[in-house]
Amino acid sequence: MPNIGDQVTLPVLGQSPAGLRLNGDNLGELLLPRSERLTTKTDEVTVFIYRDSENRPIATEKSPHALPGQFAPLKVISSNKTGAFLDWGLTKDLLLPISEQRTDPKPGDRVVVHILLDPVSDRLIATQKISKHLSTTHPPHRIGDKAQLLLYGKTDLGYKAIVDNQYSGLLFANQVFEKLSYAQQIPGYITQIRHDGKLDLSLYAPGKDGVQHLEERILHELESRGGFWDLHDKSPAEEIYHELGVSKKLFKKATGSLFKKRLITIKPDGIRST
Repeated sequence: MPNIGDQVTLPVLGQSPAGLRLNGDNLGELLLPRSERLTTKTDEVTVFIYRDSENRPIATEKSPHALPGQFAPLKVISSNKTGAFLDWGLTKDLLLPISEQRTDPKPGDRVVVHILLDPVSDRLIATQKISKHLSTTHPPHRIGDKAQLLLYGKTDLGYKAIVDNQYSGLLFANQVFEKLSYAQQIPGYITQIRHDGKLDLSLYAPGKDGVQHLEERILHELESRGGFWDLHDKSPAEEIYHELGVSKKLFKKATGSLFKKRLITIKPDGIRST
């Protein structure tokens, strides 16, 4: 039984000057306009169902950037007293109502939203109220797993992220050494799974991959400092953590590896590129 917001395969009832007539079952006969066609099939077609500007159920062979129940960073096309209108890949823009906004979206902005079917209007809308739509079930991840992150906010602790389009995560600010921005999509790694199911995250892989990434960061930092850095094996662990957000043990592994590769020399007062 198809509903608004579904992507389904429907049988074709016939053709009209406006397009294909589809059997929408409980929704009645649906029109697939000529302008919304991507294939030449005439027996059955896979379509996405939503409502047109006159509130009628309508079909399209185009796929939206995200489906109901998913999160996505979408571009603001326009705004008025009703809300902001977002480009989600379909002819009719997606409404982000005023009541569902957390910021003041302007045309050209990208906003992170959750897409849902409004139970009152039976229309698809967007919301910036992200937290209430994140999964409350315990995530299947393990420490060290790679995940896809979508950044949607920042606190004093760090960057709030949607993990794998479903779970709540946090990237701690003191462990981020590159510029990040709202609505950015980046890969990350699970470092801790809390008792409430929320995830602590890192941009850097654990183990060998993490050491290699740290080596690259150290070499980059040395280059920016003119080839010398007064950070070394005898530096306090707190200082190393403050500078790089890693343990002293991991720092020594990375510098030891760079030394063996003859990319740096280690002196009592710091490290120097060769």
